[in-house]
Amino acid sequence: MTTTSAPPAAAPVHQRVAELAATHIGPWQEGYLNDRSQAVAALARLRRGAGREAGETPDLWNLIDTDALHTPAAGTRALGEQELVRAENALHAALTLWAFHQQSRGTPMHRRHTRERPGGLGAAVRRLMPADGIDEPVRKRLVRAGTAPDLVSLTQRLRDIVVLLRREDIPLDYALLAGQLYCWQWPDGPAAVRRRWGRSFHEQRRPRPDENTTLDTDKDAL
Repeated sequence: MTTTSAPPAAAPVHQRVAELAATHIGPWQEGYLNDRSQAVAALARLRRGAGREAGETPDLWNLIDTDALHTPAAGTRALGEQELVRAENALHAALTLWAFHQQSRGTPMHRRHTRERPGGLGAAVRRLMPADGIDEPVRKRLVRAGTAPDLVSLTQRLRDIVVLLRREDIPLDYALLAGQLYCWQWPDGPAAVRRRWGRSFHEQRRPRPDENTTLDTDKDAL
């Protein structure tokens, strides 16, 4: 009997945004850490867009390639106009925040999330705190970010958190963040993302795992 396989399930849009963010950051980060002039120049351009709307920074339009969102690959569908706008906004916000975070740092500030080494925003904020307690002003920065009224405000509040992470050389999974910023723009999205950040905050375990250990990526994290 001949059987036909079902067509592949289309990846959720937030996952496509996350994967595209990782595709962009990977070569830029490697190039920057190896002092390649093209990557250094790209980060300088990206940093100028941090905390601003995507449409306000035309200099980045030819730098952040969003063709993968406009041209569906096999097994994926074409995105609608609202989906495209929100995906592009999320990608812009995540990439510019990463560039600001990576500036003058000699180690990767984008690191993929794993269950053993949580890389979500909440986990990163938790690492800013002492092992035996909660730094309430820092925790309130995370809460304030979660209650932002719009994406621009959220990006600006995240930038304030990134300042602290950068100072302590604490990395973040910017691909995961890009997917979350996409979800955040939809009805009920802010509440869902806040819950994910809260869980991420509590899943950061101490003492910290060996930073040099190679582990599998948790691709299911929102």
